[in-house]
Amino acid sequence: MSEFDGCEVFPEKKEECGLIGIYGDPEAVQKAYFGLHSLQHRGQEAAGIASSNGELIQCYKGMGTVSRVFRRGSGVLEKLTNPIAIGHVRYSTTGASKAANSQPMLAEYSRGQVAVAHNGNLINASLLRDEYEAYGSIFKSTNDTEIIVHLLAKPTHQSKPDPLGHVVNHLQGAYSLIFMFADHLQAARDPYGIRPLCVGRTDKGGYVVASESCAIDAIGGEFIREVEPGEIVRLDEKGLHSRFFVTPGSVTPAHCIFEHVYFAKQNSHFFGENVHTLRKKFGHRLAREYPVEADVVIPVPDSGTAAAVGYAEESGIPFDMGFVRSHYVGRTFISPEQKLRELAVKLKLAVIHEVVKGKRVVVVDDSIVRGTTTRGKIRTLREAGAKELHMRVSCPPIRFPCYYGVDFPTKEELLANNRSLDEIKDFLEVDSVGYLSLEGMLDCATLPNDHYCTACWAGKYPIPIDIALNKFAMEHYQMTMFEDFSTAHE
Repeated sequence: MSEFDGCEVFPEKKEECGLIGIYGDPEAVQKAYFGLHSLQHRGQEAAGIASSNGELIQCYKGMGTVSRVFRRGSGVLEKLTNPIAIGHVRYSTTGASKAANSQPMLAEYSRGQVAVAHNGNLINASLLRDEYEAYGSIFKSTNDTEIIVHLLAKPTHQSKPDPLGHVVNHLQGAYSLIFMFADHLQAARDPYGIRPLCVGRTDKGGYVVASESCAIDAIGGEFIREVEPGEIVRLDEKGLHSRFFVTPGSVTPAHCIFEHVYFAKQNSHFFGENVHTLRKKFGHRLAREYPVEADVVIPVPDSGTAAAVGYAEESGIPFDMGFVRSHYVGRTFISPEQKLRELAVKLKLAVIHEVVKGKRVVVVDDSIVRGTTTRGKIRTLREAGAKELHMRVSCPPIRFPCYYGVDFPTKEELLANNRSLDEIKDFLEVDSVGYLSLEGMLDCATLPNDHYCTACWAGKYPIPIDIALNKFAMEHYQMTMFEDFSTAHE
């Protein structure tokens, strides 16, 4: 077993997590690297790749973006070169942003080595950890993924006919998982299908499994299908095999439609449809629900662009780009002075004055969370001479936190919590505001309305939440234990 360090802190834009696994391709590691680049929008806190020659797994991971962890000329990818590989880009939804929580997570147990990559959030993570620690298990990280490794290593679980299927049945919440064993890969998706996962073929005759189909496209592969909710796919020398750890059809899917609203790349295809196409539909419906007389429609790039195109097409108002986004400035710019923070926002999203000056402007964004950043953007448009500003949002008001892998703030921090549309309008300092209705959003989608999770808008959680969850809950527990230990030995 070998693991390189390669850790470097680089605060960046935060989204979710992205996974890729490749089996039976001599270029597996290189393709995993390019696949992670295409999934970089899902997380920029950490990146890693594990590979196997069929007998030994090795892993390299670190803090930062893919290009920073795997620096050109470092020779790391060459050292990892093997026909089996998995990769991960991380944004923390459980556990702090630190090297110990980066993935893939590599471990060794009674049946050999295993490396795990995870996207999602386990709502029973703290309960499982408490149980296993009570019986003597020692944890090296504070994320929920390590709990899965301890479940896998438990002797009574190993004796089951399908150990992995038995293990994932213990998990509650959202999870798309890729497991690398020395000679094969297995990938699993939770019974509700909350997070996306798909499978395809590589151009060298191997197989690929990834969070989004854009990663398959990026490596020149061929999309086959999505991994079904409650399904485990195995990739080995005999090909692709499928089995279910729950009875197919016994659970109503709860796909996270916020993946389509914001997270996913526009050329990806999952939950039965293309992301860009659905976002345009959102824009068309939004224009019908909240029409306005205006001179130009502009998006907040990048995830608001497709909806703005749809709004412009439906309304007949000309579309233009009023903002220029810099891809080289991180969202988490930290400065003690408000003036410098405001300058950083303007650098990130600069206004094209000629597009908005003296005009009635419709501004289309995918979503609004706290609202402070949106208000800053509106102020820059005012300063540029916009005559009127009409805010349009291509999803309903976010009123509730997510516990399934989206790092929304607490309910009290959400702009739409306990605020009317008029109050939101006043807070954002716009002339009018309109959100796409929940019914309108669901009607745009291909699948039945009850096949989507709408908890962040409607407050109805498909998997019951018994306690208020905190992404740093296990972090706090570890710190408390350390403080108690220190006090006891003073």
